Amino acid sequence: MAIKAYNPTTPGRRGMSSQDFDAVTTKKPLRSLVKSTKRGSGRNNQGRITTRHQGGGARKHYRMVNFSFTGEGVVEHIEYDPNRSARIARVKDSNGIYHYILATSGMRQGQTLSAHDEAPIENGNRLPLKNIPVGTTIHAIELQPGRGAQIARSAGNGAMLMAKEGDYGQVRLPSGEVRKIALVCTASVGVVGNEQHQNIKVGKAGRSRHLGKRPSVRGVVMNAVDHPHGGGDGGRHRMAKAPRTPWGQKTLGFKTRRRKSTNNMIVRSRHAAKRK
Repeated sequence: MAIKAYNPTTPGRRGMSSQDFDAVTTKKPLRSLVKSTKRGSGRNNQGRITTRHQGGGARKHYRMVNFSFTGEGVVEHIEYDPNRSARIARVKDSNGIYHYILATSGMRQGQTLSAHDEAPIENGNRLPLKNIPVGTTIHAIELQPGRGAQIARSAGNGAMLMAKEGDYGQVRLPSGEVRKIALVCTASVGVVGNEQHQNIKVGKAGRSRHLGKRPSVRGVVMNAVDHPHGGGDGGRHRMAKAPRTPWGQKTLGFKTRRRKSTNNMIVRSRHAAKRK
């Protein structure tokens, strides 16, 4: 996949780039695997904003991706998914049932996929970690057996199986963290496709609104009553205190991880390389 650049015909077009859809083979999703979703705009069931800077955007329908696909099937189409950075593949299994799965880099129409314990080590196939050789690049990794893929699902992401010891394998995640994962958990071979997604330049504010992103206002330009960073005479922006959220919680170097029950699964922290 390449990045499509634009001629600077307007200020908004200058420096703008977008995805190249050459890999996409059809524009129409399968209706049986598409459902409508209510646009929440970052609000909970009480109507209160719990995630700021969300709202509006182009209309889109959710594609029901099968993150625990099993069996064998043939790739019929590579499709665009507005709900994720990766491309998705429409797979027809041996029973004639259609599934959406994450499309790997290099996946093509007509390719046969296998998802079982004895599947060959080929791009796009899915099998347990115990049957995957050490050093293989993987993605869409389970954390709990049968729950479905949870790790390394976005465009261009891939993890590596580093070692096997007992009932666990050591997997190096895209963040650099090395974590122990049960060998009975499944993963897909290869790297998630659409690798150039991170190099896209939005170019203008209106395009962010199309994506459902509302403007974000910096705290230092607010009044003191509205934000801990606010106030001042308009010329002093250096903060004497540590950066904080609008509600006063520290945001730089402050640990926010709450679920510490799985800390014993972390072999090497993602911050370890930064400390050197």
